[in-house]
Amino acid sequence: MGVTTFTEDISIPIAPARIFKAGVLDARNLLPKLLPDKIKSIDVQGNGGPGTIEQINLAEGSPCKCVKHQIDEIDKENFTCKHTVIEGIVIGDNIKKIVETAKFEASPDGGSICKTTSEYHTVDDYKVTEKEHKTARDMARRVYKVVEAYLLENSNVYA
Repeated sequence: MGVTTFTEDISIPIAPARIFKAGVLDARNLLPKLLPDKIKSIDVQGNGGPGTIEQINLAEGSPCKCVKHQIDEIDKENFTCKHTVIEGIVIGDNIKKIVETAKFEASPDGGSICKTTSEYHTVDDYKVTEKEHKTARDMARRVYKVVEAYLLENSNVYA
């Protein structure tokens, strides 16, 4: 088994506590409301802490039926989460799982820097291409842009 790692910093004009609350802690409720054309529902097995399985049921026409991940760690005080994607997107013949970590840190302008790490655990010596990573990364970026826009338009929610 091989591991290919990608890291990235994303600037978000929302304070860490607020974006973490909306985009991570309450994602199962918020995302189907904000993205009904992409996400039908999110099923949760567990209490939201480590070991919880979240199944994101995608809308008709999506490249796969669902994306399933397991929460590995969640730190509400330090705005950090880690989960393992175990089904959907690029998981298949060559990629066994993706371990994703996100940490939201305050930026000088009052917003956040989201520091992300994606570890692709592959079959044998398979090397993940930038194109494969881009598929997952772009999906996550689109979701955060929608959450960001919602929070900018609704300054009283998740405050």
